Amino acid sequence: MLNVPAYLRRINYAGPTAPTPETLREIHRAHLLSVPFENLDIHLGRTIVCDGDGFLHKIVNERRGGFCYELNGAFAALLRALGFQVTMLSARAALPDGGDGPEFDHLTLLVDLDEPWLVDVGFGDSFLEPLRMRATVEQSQIGRVYRLTEVGGVFVLEVIADDKWRREYSFTLRPRQLSEFAAMCHYHQTSPKSHFTRKRICSRPTPEGRITLSEKTLIETRNGVRRERVLSSEEEWRVKLHQLFGVTLP
Repeated sequence: MLNVPAYLRRINYAGPTAPTPETLREIHRAHLLSVPFENLDIHLGRTIVCDGDGFLHKIVNERRGGFCYELNGAFAALLRALGFQVTMLSARAALPDGGDGPEFDHLTLLVDLDEPWLVDVGFGDSFLEPLRMRATVEQSQIGRVYRLTEVGGVFVLEVIADDKWRREYSFTLRPRQLSEFAAMCHYHQTSPKSHFTRKRICSRPTPEGRITLSEKTLIETRNGVRRERVLSSEEEWRVKLHQLFGVTLP
């Protein structure tokens, strides 16, 4: 079902498509700026199945976003179609108490070129461009600094927050298949303990910062300045969803 030209139009990308680090960087950024991180189907009662064709249809044809399994699952298919070598990885998101979530909690990607790259268009407010898989090397991106550490084959992604390193998620380089994420995909859309079932979210970065709808609160960050406004009605929420994210719900 993958229509490469249609997918590239969906993410407003018209640049080179040869499998190079430069292409990977630009297409990664374009995807994040165009396709929102959102969990709206969960709150519509629409089941999300770990199926690559379904992810592609939703993102490309329905012009929707999704959460990690959908976004990185579809992006992996696009990259492979362009000639990139892509490996799906299981990541464990950091918990507030400093521990790690369960296996398959998050789907991230490894792309092998002249060197390996960590690729992720499905973690919400995270890095805009791929990160080199170089342990302990600090990598700066638009006011943020990231690094990867590695102990015994376990990598940890960290970001500077409040002048200290904060864990984002941990992962190994063991290759995974999309079907292996099915149980956690089901958990995140059905369990009351999942943060995806607690409130509606739709969010994407912008060249100046980020824009988010968290339930009926519109949050806009531009050049480090954050503004919040509570929308007046469900109708206004749907209007903003379409205006700011291009999303029209049934």
